[in-house]
Amino acid sequence: MQKTKLTLIASAMLSLTSGQVAQASSHREAPNITRTPTVDSTDFYAFNSYEEGRGEYVTLIANYIPLQDAYGGPNYFAMDPAAVYAIHIDNDGDAVEDMSFTFKFSQTLPNDNAGVALMVGPEGEQKAVGVPLKNVGGISASDQANANFKENYSVNLVSGPMRTGTSAAVMNDTSGSASFGKPLDYIGNKTFASAEQYKAYADSFIYSATIPGCDSPAKVFVGQRKDPFTVNLGKVFDLVNFVPVEGDSAPGAGDEGGFPGGITQSTDNDDLADKNVTSIAIEVPKTCLTGSGNGSIGAWTTASLPQARILNPNASFGNSEVNGGAMTQVSRLGSPLVNELVIGLADKDTFSSAAPQDDGQFADYVTHPTLPELLNILFRDAVNTTLGTDIETLAPTHFPRTDLVTAFLTGFEGVNQLSVVTPSEMLRLNTGIEAKSADMQSAFGVAGDDLAGFPNGRRPGDDVVDIALRVVMGRLCYPIPVNGEEVDLGLCAPEDASVGNVPFTDGAPSNASMMDSSFPYLAMPLPGSGAE
Repeated sequence: MQKTKLTLIASAMLSLTSGQVAQASSHREAPNITRTPTVDSTDFYAFNSYEEGRGEYVTLIANYIPLQDAYGGPNYFAMDPAAVYAIHIDNDGDAVEDMSFTFKFSQTLPNDNAGVALMVGPEGEQKAVGVPLKNVGGISASDQANANFKENYSVNLVSGPMRTGTSAAVMNDTSGSASFGKPLDYIGNKTFASAEQYKAYADSFIYSATIPGCDSPAKVFVGQRKDPFTVNLGKVFDLVNFVPVEGDSAPGAGDEGGFPGGITQSTDNDDLADKNVTSIAIEVPKTCLTGSGNGSIGAWTTASLPQARILNPNASFGNSEVNGGAMTQVSRLGSPLVNELVIGLADKDTFSSAAPQDDGQFADYVTHPTLPELLNILFRDAVNTTLGTDIETLAPTHFPRTDLVTAFLTGFEGVNQLSVVTPSEMLRLNTGIEAKSADMQSAFGVAGDDLAGFPNGRRPGDDVVDIALRVVMGRLCYPIPVNGEEVDLGLCAPEDASVGNVPFTDGAPSNASMMDSSFPYLAMPLPGSGAE
């Protein structure tokens, strides 16, 4: 009976050709950040490392600069040298960072920032003229002499709150210095010969690093990667111009045995399939992160800019502006999709600049979310017409939404909840739950009987769009599988969520097989130009 009801609901959705709404990616998530893409955090990941032999490590990845077209020359995509990019860790549950890894970037050209020059003109009239490109020939791991642009960065560990804590340099074990290099973006296969050659080149920028006070070495990488996030972005923002219910009997089955007219899983639905991002990745021993807490941590990424920027009317390389004033946070990301799915338009910029300890100001967006109500307004009449019924609401009916408070603000007891519970938006990870190898991971994380996945941290292959859609529509009101047994979380009841078991999806699949299985885990970036 339940399946029949849900099938009819899906059929009713099919009758809607417009006027629908749902989720989006973490790219360009707030009005102000659209103006400064170099400090726009697209996604954040925190997970127990699943590379063989790295079980005692946690990997943290913060992606920046969204929607990169691989062919975006001649300048491609560099980080902002005036910005401070940070990954924060709270290990005691007070929603204040106990440690932060801060990244600062610099940019240089050869020849004292004059760049590579070519002699142009006939003998006696030659002039040395700078080239307009970031490289003047082929580049490889063993020969980088043709590079006309270099990006370096430093990493510091700040113990205590980032603004007032004690800072110490993370050291590059290869050079013995506090400086690390960032590879050029994947310009193309004439510059780098092949994908294999670019991989070897990029891999040479994976560093062993010494973290102050940490007995075991970390790994660090910053560079371009293929965007791991998958989302049906264009149609989602076109008022969900598709039926957001699984059309196969199981995701990827290809049998159209699910809901009539429902969307089926296909990479064709992923509008980010041809986009790259810039990744900041660090792998840290668990013992260096957990402090005196219970082994669970809260994590998030931020980017900050100087409060004042004065543009140089006679700009030159490295001298285009003067910056001053206090560093001001302009970007923030912990759990995925919060600023998109939950926070109201008027408060999106406020959320970007806020700290987790101040998230009480956004509580109404979680306890009384608008998205389910919008979906109800748009779908209810069609559902009732199809069913010949008078269902009062498709949106969950329990308030406050304790299921969403748990998912977004407190974590789940015994899964990812910290020793002290302070309602706040962070990505929470239990470092004591053993990682699963890529071939054993469920893309649906905890809801797919995989406690090592989202919302217990977030792995690159977790399908957070589908998970988030289902959670906001009441999935947690129904039992979820834990170690093969159906468990009632006690947060709400099935009668509180009329469509809580509907397999909502955007049709853009994500799973661990689409990623690498070793640090930094994200797939190699797409080339700006393929092979001849």
